[in-house]
Formats: sequence, structure tokens, C-alpha cells
Amino acid sequence: MRRSLLILVAAAALTAALVGPAHGAEPALVTAALVVALGAPALALAHILVARRRRLRSLHRQFAFTAAVVVGVILLAVIATARLMFVSDHDALLVSAIVLGAGLVALRVGGLVAGSVAHDVRGVSDALAEVGRGERELRIASAARDEIGDLARAADAMAERLASEERARDSSESARRELVAAVSHDLRTPISALRLLIEAVDDEIVDEATRRRYLATMQTHIHSLSAMIDDLFELSRIEAGDIDWSMRQIELALLVDETVVAMRPEARARQVEISAQLEDRSLSAHADPERIQRVLFNLIRNAIHHTPADGSVTVRAEAGPDAVEVEVSDTGAGIPAADAARVFEPFYRGGADAARDSDGAGLGLAISRAIVETHGGAIWIAPADGGTRVRFSLPLHAPAPSPAA
Repeated sequence: MRRSLLILVAAAALTAALVGPAHGAEPALVTAALVVALGAPALALAHILVARRRRLRSLHRQFAFTAAVVVGVILLAVIATARLMFVSDHDALLVSAIVLGAGLVALRVGGLVAGSVAHDVRGVSDALAEVGRGERELRIASAARDEIGDLARAADAMAERLASEERARDSSESARRELVAAVSHDLRTPISALRLLIEAVDDEIVDEATRRRYLATMQTHIHSLSAMIDDLFELSRIEAGDIDWSMRQIELALLVDETVVAMRPEARARQVEISAQLEDRSLSAHADPERIQRVLFNLIRNAIHHTPADGSVTVRAEAGPDAVEVEVSDTGAGIPAADAARVFEPFYRGGADAARDSDGAGLGLAISRAIVETHGGAIWIAPADGGTRVRFSLPLHAPAPSPAA
């Protein structure tokens, strides 16, 4: 209301300033008073319209009401001017007829604009109703570049976000079900074996040598279960961000050498040759050395287990513009293309459930991915002519601190 009053006063002052120099003070005051007398009711009606828009309901009625107010003010202004300034009745009637004709045209213009706006609003409303009923693949047809068009595009974006979030939710739910099924599968086998072994030992139906062998087998199963639980716990902690990371500049050559030396006995037991080929011994990265060594252990152990006797496993590293890339390659059978995109998922070991083996719970690569991605890097299966090449990247330096707010 205050802004409307200021505009009314400014309009009166402007008309007085325009009339005064040419016709004198009295006509200027009369003109200003006429502007105030006609403008005040018009602005009051406009505020009433804004306050009671719900009663008019349709945009057609609102535009018609607005056009009627404007035409009425102009017509009253013409009549008042004709009376005050002694304009002939002929001239006053002529101007009034022109104003009425222009008013009818204005009503039609307002109706056309209102119809276009109402069409777009109905389109947005219908689309939102479809979204409420579960429809996500829709596009609101609006070529407008005004606020209605912005609303339509915002509704489209909202539908796309909802669809994306629902796909992510469905994917997460599917992954959760697969994880539960995989955990159940991997727990059922050793637990069933443990139950049978315990019953056999408890019933004393075996001799002492067999009992000791059963106890050793039970210990192996218990160790496997304990390792699986530890891996699950570590994976969940990493994904939840519940781990303190000791990030610093590390010498990759030293870390790789230590890991290769530690894994050499296991490789030798399987008659697999393991080596490190680092042309640049000065390579460094910003990382947690303990966690990155865990990644190397997982990748090297996995490569050894999938490499036949007399095969080889090689660890390499090279620097790029912003990251250092580490590779663990082997001369095994390789990973089928259909499995390459999923080998980093928890419990996935390739193929159907029947293809599972007893080499592990299928969590090593999932933990490695979680560790690498927490560092801001990536891990992937690189193309290979033979065998498997697993590569991961680490940032060369610590990320720049964010500017203070």
C-alpha cells in the first residue's frame, strides 16, 4: 500500500510539472488533483483484487477486471477533463468512444494473454498431478521464457530428480538384498560345516586323529568367518566415514617394495613370480599409507590367487598431471567383460552363485574401492591383451584448502 501511495503522489507531481510551465499553476493543480482523485480508487480496487483473487478464480476474470479498471479510469479522466476544461460535447463524445473501443480491444488482449498463461499453468498443474500419481517420464510443454516457463522447467527438473532418486533408491535396495543374500550364502556354508563337525566330535564317533583334523577344519572355518565379519565391519566404517585417516605425502616406491616383499612367500607357495617395476623411484602421493598398503595387499593377493603356477604378478606406478596411477597386473585368465563393471561390488566374484569359490568373501575389491574413493581417486579394470590389469589413482598432493567464507 505504501508503494502505491508513493507512485500516486509521484504521478500527480509529474503531471503538475508537465502542465505548469505551459498553462500556469492553477491548471497544474487541477490536473494533479484529478490524477489523485481518479488514481486513488483505481489503486484501491487493485489492492482489493490482490487480496480477494480467490473469489475471481480464473485468470481470465482477473485480467478482465484489471482491464475494466484501467478503461474506467481513462474514461472518467476524459469526462472530467472535458467538463473542467470546457471541451465541446462533440469532442468529449468522440474521445469517449475511442476510449471505449480501445477498452474492448484491451479486454481481448487481456483475454488472449490470460488464456496463454492459464494454458501453461494448467500444463504445470496437470504434470504435477501426474508426478503425484507416480509418473516420472514427462516433459511440460511450455515455450514461455517468463516466470511460468521457469515454473515449468523447475517442475521438469523436480520430476527428473525424483526419478533419479528413486532409481538410486531402487538400486540401493536391490544391492542391499543382494548383499544380504550373499552374506547369508557365505555364512551358511561354514556354519553348516561347523555344526556337522561339532556334532561328530560331540558324539565321539571319530577317533583321536580324525577329531584333531575336524578341530583344525573348524578353526579354518572360524578364521574365515572372523575375517568376513572384520571385512564387513571395515567396509561399513569406511562408507560411513567412521575412520580417522592419516593423510600425508608418502613414498610409493618404499610402500610398494614393502608390500611386494611381504607377499612374496604367498606367491612362492603358489609358484607365482611377483615383482615391482617402478621407473621413477621418487614418486609420491597424498594418502594414508596403512590404507593404501591394504589396497595393495588386496589387489596382489587377488592376483596371486587367480594366476596359475609359473605365472607372474607385477606392480607398476606412473605419475600423471594431477594423480599417480598404480597398477597390479597378472598373467591369469583375466576378467570377462560382463564382470569387469561389477567386480568392485561387495561379494561379487563373477558369474552366478555356482561360480563362487572359497578364496575369499568377495570383499577385498569392494574395500579397496572404498579406500581409494575416500582418497579422491578411482579404481578400475584396465584393458589387457592377457590376464588382468587393475589400476587405481591417488592425488599427487593434498587438496587446496577452501577459501574462508
